[in-house]
Amino acid sequence: MANAALAQPHSPLRDRWTQLIAGIICMIMIANLQYGWTLFVHPIQQKHGWSIAGIQLAFSIFVALETWLTPVEGWIVDKLGAQRGPKLVVAFGGILIAVGWIVNSIADSLAMLYLGAVLSGIGGGAVYATCVGLAVKWFPDRRGLAVGLTAAGFGAGAALTVVPIRAMIASAGYESTFFWFGLGQGAIVFMLAWLLRGPEPGELAAVPARSNLVQTSRSYTPAEMLKTPVFWLLYVMFVLVSASGLMATAQIALIAKDFNVANTAVLFGASALSVALIVDNVCNGAARPLFGWVSDNIGREYTMALAFGLGAVAYWLLGALGTAPWAFVVFAALIFLTWGEIFSLFPSTCTDSFGPKFATVNLSLLYTAKGASAFLVPLANIIKSHTGNWHAVFVITALMNLAVVALALFVLKPMRSRATTQESRVLQPAE
Repeated sequence: MANAALAQPHSPLRDRWTQLIAGIICMIMIANLQYGWTLFVHPIQQKHGWSIAGIQLAFSIFVALETWLTPVEGWIVDKLGAQRGPKLVVAFGGILIAVGWIVNSIADSLAMLYLGAVLSGIGGGAVYATCVGLAVKWFPDRRGLAVGLTAAGFGAGAALTVVPIRAMIASAGYESTFFWFGLGQGAIVFMLAWLLRGPEPGELAAVPARSNLVQTSRSYTPAEMLKTPVFWLLYVMFVLVSASGLMATAQIALIAKDFNVANTAVLFGASALSVALIVDNVCNGAARPLFGWVSDNIGREYTMALAFGLGAVAYWLLGALGTAPWAFVVFAALIFLTWGEIFSLFPSTCTDSFGPKFATVNLSLLYTAKGASAFLVPLANIIKSHTGNWHAVFVITALMNLAVVALALFVLKPMRSRATTQESRVLQPAE
């Protein structure tokens, strides 16, 4: 009896929380690759005299590779299997993010800086795709919350290191900061990689299903998924919401300046823009688990309608009332709160619709919508230059969100319900 007690099998309900925590920490470790970059731009420019545009091209290269290569990285994870795939791909990603920032630390030309961006972009994408894929696989009953917490690690993780990075740049130079933070972040990801694995078939059989969620009874291959109208509808909706958010949030400093509130003191001497940036980052991170949890309880489409409906109101309010300093802070925060959740709602809906077996690559294919939406961002500047103000931009972004609300309720919801009903009929045994 004693031996039997010692031979208790591992509980998947317990193990999956270990997987989730390890994935969140990995995401925190890659957050600086995107959100900490801005701290290095001026020190690099001051030392080498390169143009800001030339330096920022490295950031564009990073974002492009971090986004567009995730389908390949996700395919490798799924191809290698539940035991080997996550370990090897995340370990590989940890090595690349370390090497990428070490290359940045010794870069004496823009070409070398771009090489660092290529390496860190590939590595960051490998970690991102794998960790989000594991979250949706391990938590079929709490996908929204699990993906939201994982994505929050990436969205808000850099907040933990902003002060240490700024202090180290000031005391030791940006080169040492790149080197030691790159080495440390990469080493932590590499070590955590060996804890990661996906669930084996049938391992989560004890996890209760949620009756309020529409979930497929089979797993679609990437090729099968790409042939479905549900995927392309999700893709269009993702592009619309992502583009509307980027069109506003990427210009937030310029908008604050044009509204004459950028340098207005609002709290303990801090300017409206400074306070807004801090609050916006908190809201961006908090939105992901918050709306993910809501979607687990009331359904994906209803949560989309709630979040993006509030988003449409937020865009209109910022455009109409944002010239008052505190109004600018509050309404900009509301935009971030109703925009960041796309990185939990869409992955959850995708896996609900197409199953967990090929989830990593399927999610990655949907994630490329973020890269596609970035090409629409310059339209905000074009519209503003033609109209002379930001009013039309905010009207358009509000309408884009309202369009997604309508698509979620009146197209996506019935379409997913019909698809699930057809699957049930196909799987029902003949009498």
